[in-house]
Amino acid sequence: MRLEGKVAVVTGAASGMGKEIAELYAKEGAKVVLADLNRDGVESVSEAITKNGGTATAVKVNVAELADVENMIDTAIKQYGTLDILVNNAGIMDSFEPIGDISDEKWDLLFDVNTKGVMRAMRKAIPIFLEKGRGVIINTASTGGFSGAHAGVAYGASKHAVIGMTKNTGYMYAKEGIRCNAIAPGAVETNIGSSMKGVNEFGMGRAGLAHAVSPRTGQPEEIAQAALFLASDESSFVNGTVLTVDGGWTAAF
Repeated sequence: MRLEGKVAVVTGAASGMGKEIAELYAKEGAKVVLADLNRDGVESVSEAITKNGGTATAVKVNVAELADVENMIDTAIKQYGTLDILVNNAGIMDSFEPIGDISDEKWDLLFDVNTKGVMRAMRKAIPIFLEKGRGVIINTASTGGFSGAHAGVAYGASKHAVIGMTKNTGYMYAKEGIRCNAIAPGAVETNIGSSMKGVNEFGMGRAGLAHAVSPRTGQPEEIAQAALFLASDESSFVNGTVLTVDGGWTAAF
C-alpha cells in the first residue's frame, strides 16, 4: 500500500494509461479523482474501483477548459480534504502534419489540451502543495517530447513544452517539498489514435522511419507502474526529470 492515505487526481482516466494509473493508485491505497471528457467511461472506471474496495470519484473534465480543470482540483479538496498527487495524463494526437501543413486551429487545439491544460492543473495544485509542504506532479509527456521524428509538429512541440514545464517546476519548487517529473512513453497500445483525423501522408511517411525501429508496443499497465514509482516515496530523490518508458526504442538514436 505505497500510496496509503494519499489523494490523487488523474486526467484521461476513462481508458488507456490513465485508467491503469487510477486503478493501480487505488489498489495501492490512494483516494482517486478520475477526470475525463468521456463521462460514461470515467464513471465506469470509478465504479469498478469502488467495487474492488477502492475509493474513487469520477468527474467530467475537458482539460482545455479552465473552469473544468479548476473544478477537478476543487473536487479532490471537497471530497477528500486535500491533494497529494496530480497526474496530467490526458492528451490528443495531431495527424502527423509537418510545419508546412499545420493549421492554426489544429495547433491551438493540441496546445490547449496537451500543454495549457497541464499548466492550468499544475498552477491550481501548487498553492495546495505549498501549504502542505509537499506534493507530487507527474506529467505524461512522450518520446515525441524530445524527438522530432515521432509525430507531427504540433504534438511534438506540445510535448516538448510539457517537458520544459516539468523541468522548470521541479527545479523551482524543489526546496518546497514538491516533486515534478514526466513520463515519456514510447508506442503504447491506447486509443489516442482515435484523435487523429485525416493522417498526413508525408508526415506519416517520415515518422514511420523512426517507428520502424521500435522493438515493440507497450501496455498501459507498464506505464502505470512507472507512474506508481514516481508517485511513491521510493522516488523521493527523483525530481525535475523525464523517465523514458519505451522498451529501448530511443536508445537507438
